[in-house]
Amino acid sequence: MMPFLKYLLAWFPMLLLAIANGALREFVFKKYVGELTAHQLSTFSLLILFAIYIGFIIKWIPPASANQAMLVGLFWLGLTLLFEFGFGRYRGNSWEKLFADYNLLKGRLWMLLPLWLAIAPYLFFKLRNR
Repeated sequence: MMPFLKYLLAWFPMLLLAIANGALREFVFKKYVGELTAHQLSTFSLLILFAIYIGFIIKWIPPASANQAMLVGLFWLGLTLLFEFGFGRYRGNSWEKLFADYNLLKGRLWMLLPLWLAIAPYLFFKLRNR
C-alpha cells in the first residue's frame, strides 16, 4: 500500500514553491522582459525548483518500486491539476484563460510542469536505484 498521506503532505510545499516562483515572475522577471518571456522563465525556474525538491523527497521517502514511483507522479499530477483549475475557477477565471498557458503554439510552456510532476518521481527513483 502506497503511503499516500506522506506523499500528500510532501505535495503541499510544492504549492509554496509555485507561489514564490510566481512572485519572482511578477516582481522580477516582468520588470525586465515581456509577459510571454516572463512566463517562460518562470516555467523553467519552477522546473528546476521542483527537480531539487522532488529529488529530495524521493530520497527521503523512497517509493517501494518503480510502479509506486509512477503512482506518486500521477497522484501529484492529479492534485496539481485539481488545485490549479479548481482555484482558478474559484477566482472567476474562464476555462479559456485557464487553458491558455497550455498552448505550446503560442509559446506557453506551462504544460512542461504537469508533465514533469508526472514523470519526475519515477526518474529520480530510477536514478537512485541504478
